[in-house]
Order: sequence, then structure tokens, then C-alpha cells
Amino acid sequence: MTMRLVESFLAAHPELAVFLVLGLGYLIGRIGWRGFAIGPVTGCLFAGLLVGQVADVPVSDTAKSILFLLFLFGIGYSVGPRFLAAIRGDGLPAMAIGIIVPLSGLATAVAVAKALSLDVGFAAGLYSGGLTESPAIGTAAEAIKALALTEAERLRLTSHIAVADGLTYLFGTIGVILMTSVIGPLLLRVNLREAARELELRYGFSAAKPGVHSAWRPIDVRAYAIAEGSPAAGLSIAQAEAAVKEARVFFFRVRRNGALIEAAPSLVLQAGDVVAATGRREALINVIGTAGRELEDPELLDMPTLTQDAYVSNAAVAGKPLREIAEQYAERGLFVRRIMRGGLAIPVAPGTVILRGDRVSLTGPEAAVSRALALAGQGVSLTDTTDFATVGFAIFLGGVAGMLIGFQAAGVRVTLGISVGTLLAGLVVGWLRSRRPHFVPVPEPVVAFMTAIGLAAFVGMVGLHAGPIFVSAVKEVGIGLLLGGVVVTLVPQFVGLLVGHFVLRMNPILLLGALAGAQTVTAGLAALQERSGSPVGVLGYSAAVPFGHVLLTSGGTAVVWLMT
Repeated sequence: MTMRLVESFLAAHPELAVFLVLGLGYLIGRIGWRGFAIGPVTGCLFAGLLVGQVADVPVSDTAKSILFLLFLFGIGYSVGPRFLAAIRGDGLPAMAIGIIVPLSGLATAVAVAKALSLDVGFAAGLYSGGLTESPAIGTAAEAIKALALTEAERLRLTSHIAVADGLTYLFGTIGVILMTSVIGPLLLRVNLREAARELELRYGFSAAKPGVHSAWRPIDVRAYAIAEGSPAAGLSIAQAEAAVKEARVFFFRVRRNGALIEAAPSLVLQAGDVVAATGRREALINVIGTAGRELEDPELLDMPTLTQDAYVSNAAVAGKPLREIAEQYAERGLFVRRIMRGGLAIPVAPGTVILRGDRVSLTGPEAAVSRALALAGQGVSLTDTTDFATVGFAIFLGGVAGMLIGFQAAGVRVTLGISVGTLLAGLVVGWLRSRRPHFVPVPEPVVAFMTAIGLAAFVGMVGLHAGPIFVSAVKEVGIGLLLGGVVVTLVPQFVGLLVGHFVLRMNPILLLGALAGAQTVTAGLAALQERSGSPVGVLGYSAAVPFGHVLLTSGGTAVVWLMT
């Protein structure tokens, strides 16, 4: 009786059922082991399938489409700035991996689906789950809607997508984790920790070189007393700042005999002076001496400082390493606190290349930070408002373009579809934003909400729809689909590994990071970072992941084309 009440309630209130699926999905997504979790999107798919077993919940196709289009625009907007920027420096080989892996994955999925005689719905789910790209569920579903089939057949095939995705997604994630952290290193015969240290030395942020970190990391301003016999006594400010070659230290003010003096480059330091200095502590001690005492001097340290983010859009700095930027545009006391690239933290080091669209957090004297902001992002500060007018028009025009752009195949008109058109519209708008920071501001939290809730709710509703037929569909495909998913996951990874190693001659850490990015598996990157003891693999990941997102998502449409 209770179960019937629950079933009738959920069927009568599908909007509440969707939020129930979201809640359950995010809880399921948190379940993990040793750092691995399936994530909220797959969690919502499983939750939808589970709730769908209890009640036949009617799902609005319009609501699904709106949520999915928001997600696609958000993804396109976020990766747009990195699409062209990735071809600079080390990004070019990783970008190639981001193209090769999705294309080989598409070919593998179609070949396996034909070998197993799967229908187009199961084939699309095999593709999306095996390659861990849940957005492909939506693009494939839209392509199925365009087929000349009865409505009942379309609904059946769409349900099959969710079933196959749910069966193959788990190994899709585990397979990439194993490839990046175990199988790949064994085949490459590389020690991940040693390879990471070598790459860190190349970029200039190895902890093995004392003080190198301080060249690019923000340090608080502190007051130190210059003692008798200090290495700094008798040196000018300019000489003292240049005394430590592998680090950056700066002196801003000097208290001498009670009076405050601005630290001009020619000012000579004397024993008894108290200086306001910034830099890594061990570097300052090398200059000031071990006898120098740190003091509390609020008046001396009372200087206008600023910490603010810069959105990189200026060609004068984009594509250059931090070392070159610091030499060309020297600013006393300016430090880079953090670099974010598409939501990922990039290692801050002298050799790190700044790309268009990066979000760089700067700290230092107010005037120096203001000049750096103007240089990096034309003085544009990040906004908390969203230009929904342009977002709406962009999605509308992208969808229309997707319906109009196409080709004739076997007498049938094949179009990109509304979803792929919206994704491309997001790419264009995001790229234009990187060139003109004033254009279509969409704050990162808004983009994160659009992508998170859009995809999770969409996939959850797909699961709700597929729930009632899940058991019968699993019986239909059996173990073959699971084994096919293993093949679809691993073959493109091996192809990418071979091409990256033998053809592109990539650094093994960057190659393994790119393999994770090409299949958009953040957990694979995390496993690589854990095994290598270094964050540096993110440089390969960040260059490959925008291409992985776009090509894998569009591949949902391509699978349907190729299977029909």
C-alpha cells in the first residue's frame, strides 16, 4: 500500500521526482573508495534508474532540452578561450591527443556496436559510458528524435542509451584511472615520481632548488632588523634585492632612527635599520642574515597592497612563460598567487605559460597590481552579473544554425542538430570573451551552476524515463555490452599512448595527463597526480580536455549517423 502511494505521488508530481533524483544522485556520487567516486552526474543517472523502478514518472522533453542546452552553452563558454590557446608551447601535442582519442573512441564504439548487433540506442550508450562523456547522451537522443521512426520506437531507443551508459560508465572511469596511473607508466617504463621531478625542473618549481618557489608565489610583507655583520649592511636596496639569484625579494620601506624612508634603489642599508621586506623567508634570511630579527612594526608595514584576479586577454602576455613576462614587465613586489585554467589550478612556476582566458590572481603593491591588471586583462575586473540577453540570443542562434547546417547522406538530410549548434555557439561566445573581456560576462559560479545542474538534472530525467525498462534491457544485451564497454574505454587510450609516445615524443607525465583530459576523466588526473606526487600533469590535461569535451559530446550525434 505504501509503495503504491509513493508511486502515485511521484507520478502525479514529476517536478518533485526530479529533485528527489538530484538529491539522491549527488549523495550516490559522493560514494567513493580511496579517492575514486562516480560523481554527481552518473549518480543522478543511477538515481533516476532507481526511482524509475518504483514509479513511471512522466518527464517533460521540453524541460530536458532546456537544461541540456544550458549545460552545452556553459561547457562551450568555459572551454572556448582554451581552444586556440592550447596550440601554444606544450599544448600542441596534448591538443593532438585530445583529438585522436575521441576520434578513435568513436570508431571503436561503432565497430563494437556493429559486432554485437546493438541497436542505435545501445550503441550511443556504449559510446557515452565507455568514453565517460554523459553529455553524449543528450546529443545522441536528439539525433534519434530526427530519425524516421515511430514515437514509441524513438522513446525505446532513447531509453536504451541510459541503460547502456549506466552499465559501461563505471569501468569507463576506472579504465582511465588504471591507464594513467598503472598501465601507462608500466608500458612507458617510467617512474612517475622521477619523471615529475624532471618536468618540475624544466618549468622551474622543483622544491629541490631552494627558493625557486618564491620567484612566483605571494609572500606577506614582514619587518626585519638589520644586525651588525648582516650581509645586507652596506648594500644598496638594488644590490640587496639582487643578492639571491634564484628568488625574488623586495624592500619597500626602511625605518632609520625612528624615521620612515621609502626604499629607493640607491638607498644603502645600515646596521640598525628595520626594513619592510617581502619574499620567501629563507631567501630573506640569506640577504638579512640569521641574526636579523622579525619585528612587529605596524606603522612600517602599513602600505597599500592589493590582491585581485586578472582575466588574461592581452596578446602581450598570452602565450608567454611567467619568467619572460616578469623580465619584460618588471614590477617590484608583484607576485602571482594562483593560476586557474578552466576551473583547474595550474602550477605556478617560472616556466608556466600563461594562456588567453587564464584567471591569474595577483598580489602586491596597489599600483603594481593595477598596472599588471591593465596589462593582462585590459584593466577589466571580474563581474558578478550575467549578460543573459546575449546568452539567450546565442543559444537561439546556435540552435537555429545547428538545424540549418547539414548534408545529404543516402537521400536523407543530416544536420548538426540543436545541441551541437548550441555547443558551438558557447565556444564562439567564450572565445570572443577571451579576446574582448567586456563581451558577454558570465561569472564562473554561474557557468558552474549551468553545467552542473543542467547535465545532472537532464541525465537524471533520462534515467527516470529508462527506469521501467532497465531490467528487461539488461537481459537483452547481457554481458556482451559490459565487455564491449571495456574495449571502447581502453582502445582509444592505447591509441593515444602509442601516438603520444612514438609519434609526438611527449613527456610521459604530460602524455598521461592528456589521456585523462581527452576522455574528460578528472579522476584519472587525480590518480596521476597522487602517484607522481606532483600537480604538473594538469598541464597536459588542461590542453586536451577542451577538445575532449567538444568532440566526445558531438560524437553522440555521429554515432547515430554512423549506425543508421
